[in-house]
Amino acid sequence: MKRVLGIDPGSLITGFALVRESGSARVCERSGQIHLGSGELTARLTVLFRELSTLIEQTHPDCVAVESAFHAKSAKSSLVLGHARGVALLVAGLAELPVAEYAPREVKMAVVGKGSATKDQVQYMVRRLLSLQAAPRADEADAMAVGLCHLHRAKLRIPRSAPRRSASEAALWRAKARP
Repeated sequence: MKRVLGIDPGSLITGFALVRESGSARVCERSGQIHLGSGELTARLTVLFRELSTLIEQTHPDCVAVESAFHAKSAKSSLVLGHARGVALLVAGLAELPVAEYAPREVKMAVVGKGSATKDQVQYMVRRLLSLQAAPRADEADAMAVGLCHLHRAKLRIPRSAPRRSASEAALWRAKARP
């Protein structure tokens, strides 16, 4: 059973979802949003670091899948989004988890079958693929889609094994790295 923490990074709201394979079915164990507030960027990134670190400590995923950068409306928006992605990658790296990055078009193609799918289409397909009672919020749906994309794509790749620290060693490392 492979458990993937899908992350849809954002500078105000970051979506997350822990998805796993259960036989031929896909299941979402946990999902949500991390609200970063509207203060200074440093404060928001600190919140993101702490929340993602706690989430990984609580859920113990096998790997992390992150949506890669896209061209935002402005260069400043792209740069700020890049900072949030960097924090997500750092947290996964400190936990010594394998990380996969997927372009938004690749995620949409894997989940909807169309790289130019709308957010509504992604929400609809995620709900269907994970047998959810209701459509998830947009950021959660995007994180679920990233996790599902990784589960689909992982079957096409040769699995790589990476040495991992024990849970206590990883927790000690993260504690030292916290601001």
